[in-house]
Amino acid sequence: MEKPRLIREDGLRHDGRRPNELRPIKISVGVLNKASGSALVEYGATKILAAVHGPREIPLRHLLLPDRAIIRCRYHMLTFSTHERKSPAPSRREIELSKVIRESLEPVVMTEMFPRTAIDIFIEVINADGGTRTASVTAASLALADAGIPMRDIVVGVAVGKVNNVLVLDIDEVEDMFGEADMPVAVAPSLGMITLLQLNGVLTRDEFVEALKLALEGANQIYRLAREALRNSYLKVRVEE
Repeated sequence: MEKPRLIREDGLRHDGRRPNELRPIKISVGVLNKASGSALVEYGATKILAAVHGPREIPLRHLLLPDRAIIRCRYHMLTFSTHERKSPAPSRREIELSKVIRESLEPVVMTEMFPRTAIDIFIEVINADGGTRTASVTAASLALADAGIPMRDIVVGVAVGKVNNVLVLDIDEVEDMFGEADMPVAVAPSLGMITLLQLNGVLTRDEFVEALKLALEGANQIYRLAREALRNSYLKVRVEE
């Protein structure tokens, strides 16, 4: 695939966005009737569905902890979510991202309130166009909140990239593929807590500071949308009652 022009002559990105501009974001909460909680999150063309079951007891009692719940997370890409058909078997990347997403959520979930139980999070990537791990964090966090599981805050994710030596917010697949760096970040904004920070590629010290600032600004925008989606879901339930 030939490398596209990632930064145009007018300073805009290949899709017309400014460097500090998010993709269009859509968030729906409570989309599945059979799950304890669920959420559908779209970052541009990236679409993530998350479902939560629990807290509940499980047959494998030796896995349970006496003082808190365990969180189990499965990140899975559907076979039609990428350009080439993906094998339905879990890949090493999916296993790794399942762990990364779980660890980004554990600091905010009040697991101590549900000892000897399990909370299961199932994440399905319906369409992948960059930023699947950060969108998955947002979707999983909202599904947990929709399930009524006590949390210290909502966690939202966004990735900052470096393309043509320009830092850009919320990179898509093309920018991820041809850019020089990719930095996924997950934040619990009201706690001032970063729960996920990874860096693929190289940034200078100054670029890292600027990229983190850009990520926090983007996360705050997504956080407002997430809270609004939860509020709308709650109001819908109240009206139906």
